[in-house]
Amino acid sequence: MPVPDSVFLLGRSVRLEPLAERHVEALAAAAAQDRSSYAFTPVPHGIEATARYVQDALTAQAAGRALPFATVRMRDGLVVGSTRFCELDYWEGPVIWPPAPRGPVGDPLTAVPDAAEIGATWLSAEAQGSGINTEAKLLMLRHAFEKWGVRRISMRADARNARSRAAIERLGAVLEGVHRAHTRGLDGLVRGTAFYSILDEEWPVAQAALERRVYEPHLISA
Repeated sequence: MPVPDSVFLLGRSVRLEPLAERHVEALAAAAAQDRSSYAFTPVPHGIEATARYVQDALTAQAAGRALPFATVRMRDGLVVGSTRFCELDYWEGPVIWPPAPRGPVGDPLTAVPDAAEIGATWLSAEAQGSGINTEAKLLMLRHAFEKWGVRRISMRADARNARSRAAIERLGAVLEGVHRAHTRGLDGLVRGTAFYSILDEEWPVAQAALERRVYEPHLISA
C-alpha cells in the first residue's frame, strides 16, 4: 500500500527529513542522553534497539501505515529525535463498516490521506524545551492541512504523561476524551489514553497561535 511521497519539511530551527537507516547512530546518541523524561514514551536505547526502531518505522512506511522523520536541529545539523505521521486514512470509495483506516482508492501515486495521526515523537534531553518540538509540529500540521488537505489530525498520549499532554494542548488540539484502562503502559501498568484532535476548520486559529509562538521567541515555551 503506497503512502504519500517522502518530503523534507524545513523550518528555522528544525528540519524534518525522511527517516533512513543512515540515521541509526545519530538517533542512538540522541536517545542516550538523560532518559528520565522517557517514562511514558517508547524511545530506543542502544544501537541495536535503534536499528530495530528505524527498521520497524520503515516497514510501517512500506506497508502504508506511516511516514517517519528524523528531527534535525538546523544550527548544527545534529539529529535530535524522531516523529512521524501514522494511522493514515483515506475516505474515498464505498463506505466501509465498521470504520477503520484504509488505503487509497484509485491512483496510489496521487492519493493523499483524508485524516492522519502525529505520533512516535521524542527528542533528546538537550533539545527538549528549545522550541524545536513546537516548530516541528507546525511544519507537520501545515503539510497535512495545506498540502494534503486532511480533515483532521489526531494525537494521543498516556493519560499520566502531563508533559506530553500539555505540549499537545499548546498546539491548539482539543481533548476528545480519555479511554480509561485502554492498554498497558511502558511500565507494565494498565493506563488510560488521552485522545486529541485538530480539525481543518480549527487549523487557521491554531496555526496563527503556533506561528506567534515559533516566530516570536519570547513566546516559545515548548
